[in-house]
Amino acid sequence: MKFTDDQIADIGEEIIRILKTVYDPEIPVDIYELGLIYDVQISEEADVKIIMTLTTPNCPVAETLPQEVKDKVKAVENVNEVDLELTFEPSWNKDMMSEEAKFELGML
Repeated sequence: MKFTDDQIADIGEEIIRILKTVYDPEIPVDIYELGLIYDVQISEEADVKIIMTLTTPNCPVAETLPQEVKDKVKAVENVNEVDLELTFEPSWNKDMMSEEAKFELGML
């Protein structure tokens, strides 16, 4: 089944809403505002590819956080398959955080 651009946009908005419910255990800010999500691609068939990173390669949730992201995105209505790619290029740094995240952490 192929989705329209509007339907794909709606799916994308729902994915971002879900991503904002996933938190880094060491920083009280969600992974989307932290800038850990580098890219979300959605095909016409609603296959989703997420490219994300972690704050550090030896992050204590390196095993569980990507799986949590994948499971939550897969649960979004109409999402077909979810492919999650974990990358450390470019490596995450504080400049990738949103203004909201920086404010939350008292960095502004």
